[in-house]
Amino acid sequence: MAAINSHPEFSVPDARKDFPALSSTQVYFDNAGGSQVLKPVIDSSVCLLPLSRISTYLSQSNVQLGASYKVAQASTGRYEEGYEAAARFINAEKEEIVIGPSTTLLFANLAQTLHFPPHSEIIISQLDHEANISSWNLRPLLSPKTRFVSCTHASNILGTIHDIRALADEVHSIPDALLCVDGVALAPHRAVDVRALGVDFYAFSWYKVYGPHIATLYAASRVLPRLTSLGHYFHHGEDLRTKLGLAAASYELVAGIPDVVRYFGGEKEVREATFGRISEHEEGLQGCLLEYLNGREDVTVYGETKADRALRVPVVSFSVRGRGSRGIVEKIEERSHYACRWGHFYSKRLVDDVLKIDGKQGEEGEGVGKGEGEGVVRVSMVFYNTKDEIQGYVKVLDEVLSE
Repeated sequence: MAAINSHPEFSVPDARKDFPALSSTQVYFDNAGGSQVLKPVIDSSVCLLPLSRISTYLSQSNVQLGASYKVAQASTGRYEEGYEAAARFINAEKEEIVIGPSTTLLFANLAQTLHFPPHSEIIISQLDHEANISSWNLRPLLSPKTRFVSCTHASNILGTIHDIRALADEVHSIPDALLCVDGVALAPHRAVDVRALGVDFYAFSWYKVYGPHIATLYAASRVLPRLTSLGHYFHHGEDLRTKLGLAAASYELVAGIPDVVRYFGGEKEVREATFGRISEHEEGLQGCLLEYLNGREDVTVYGETKADRALRVPVVSFSVRGRGSRGIVEKIEERSHYACRWGHFYSKRLVDDVLKIDGKQGEEGEGVGKGEGEGVVRVSMVFYNTKDEIQGYVKVLDEVLSE
């Protein structure tokens, strides 16, 4: 398998060969909930560097880290290689990141290490996945008491990309104020450079970036001294892993991260060029779907209605007047292999309070309720999806909405 960054031009057929799951009849349009996994992360026979495979870690070096004997040294080396690759992926230093089971848990851990003076103000928007703000509507909310602002880099329902650099500059106009960004919905579609963004904290999930089910949290070195430690009292160190890690990252899954990073390009410039080609392809995908949806008077598209890749990622959500979102999805599934979703996708405040849709959703994402008031229909695409798949989906959707 050749890494995608080695292709002079982006080739969807070649890219699809790198994902074993795409050989099935299922068409995946639920990628915002979790992407398919790259072949080298899964298959030990085709990995670019065998010593960074998950299977190799488990079969040859599944021991405690840090010991002096040979196998422990190999285990530690593979684990550290994973950390180095994860940091490189977002242009951070290894000491500035921690890897854990999920973005949610890492943010929860971060919250326990932050302590603000009495009467401090924290700004958390009620829009997409708990946040969605811009510099011009943030400014009136800021005050000398502001200590923490949280937002997403891109909406997991609207698809809207936010100007994080502008937000960071605005937040940092207040002494001691911190900006925390959820990058989960953006990272599968764009290269992330935390230095260029100017953020204090940034997190994303590898299982939505074609890798294993773990996540990474970044904290800028300048803010590390402000964090208390959750670790044992005898563990000393100012790196984020010591303070927040709690040995919670699956060692073998961390060892699989280098294969993901290598696939998109180990060097920053190469990775940016790779994601540039990817975003161009994804713009065409969402353009095909948006053209159809925008042409129907009974359909409401939430977020940007243009396919411009500068404005949105290919996460498209909509509702249909007089039709329940759950019923639409179920009818699509009855007659096709297209997999999309309905609900609020944990952006419940956005769906309920801002979009004014009853976004009922049960445990583990299972939908509940009948008729209207079932959140949105969400179609989330990534670079391995094809225009033929989108055109086929539109055809089936049109049949369902014509009934």
